[in-house]
Amino acid sequence: MADELNREKLTWMYVTMVRHRAFENQLLELYEDGFVPGHIHLSQGQEAISVGAIAAMRSDDYFTSNHRGHGHLIARGEKPERMMAELLGKSTGLMKGKGGSMHLANLDFGDLGADGVLGTGLVIAPGAALAAKLRGTDQVTLCFFGDGCINTARFHEGINLASAFKLSVVFICENNTWAEATSIYYSTNLTKVTDRAVGYGIPGIAVDGNDVLAVYEVVTEAIERARNGDGPTFIECKTCRQRGHFEGELQTYRAEGEIEECKRKDPIPRFKKKLIEMGVLTEEEADRIEQEALDEMAQVVKFAKESPFPDPEETFTDVYV
Repeated sequence: MADELNREKLTWMYVTMVRHRAFENQLLELYEDGFVPGHIHLSQGQEAISVGAIAAMRSDDYFTSNHRGHGHLIARGEKPERMMAELLGKSTGLMKGKGGSMHLANLDFGDLGADGVLGTGLVIAPGAALAAKLRGTDQVTLCFFGDGCINTARFHEGINLASAFKLSVVFICENNTWAEATSIYYSTNLTKVTDRAVGYGIPGIAVDGNDVLAVYEVVTEAIERARNGDGPTFIECKTCRQRGHFEGELQTYRAEGEIEECKRKDPIPRFKKKLIEMGVLTEEEADRIEQEALDEMAQVVKFAKESPFPDPEETFTDVYV
């Protein structure tokens, strides 16, 4: 299936992965220089999942994100200027500077939001799919979450509801093996995370989360299954994060050499190499794409820095009782 993708879509995938990385590299610099209030959670090393999965969606489909979700919105088409301004707490931000890194959302793109509370999307996504079913549409909802969520009540409640009512949800576990500082091998007695799907009578599929084309293929098949009325799928994307759970932590829980091994599996140079071998890109074209992403994000930072902070009166707007 992935081999059938045209040059334009393959190039878009690479461009988007590179833009995602460039965005977060700039964000990291801003954070280290004191421009970003609060914590940030970077997804460097996990770009193939967001791009591969989002590429399989239809324009009217939905998705729920999480605290490590910058790439989900970038892949969906959100302007990085609005995202960066939000992360700096500026009034031109996506949420007027009120949400920050862990609360990005944009209903215009079908993004039902991220949340700092672990696993919230796991119950929002079946709700969106139930609404689509009641309306009689074939819209599908993608639900992104980390491996730490599989031991929470929301995981079981959300998947059980989706399975019981055959709702059109694709559950995508971005398994980087660390729930903050707790290894999945410590917190579960599973040899395969996909075994969790068995108890709910739905397919469980494991895929190399560092291979954007592999992710695209399994998510496409799961979306088609959901759209045909056959219910949800649980997908485990095996990946690793190159940074800590949040910026500033020491990562003393990680084994020696683990981060270096993670970087050797980096999905971006891997995909670049494949596209060059396929004749989709030349080395020079790939280099140009990377430079254009750097230039774009420099302007994104300029916009965010020059944007004003919200007026104090904004504290009382967009608040509902």
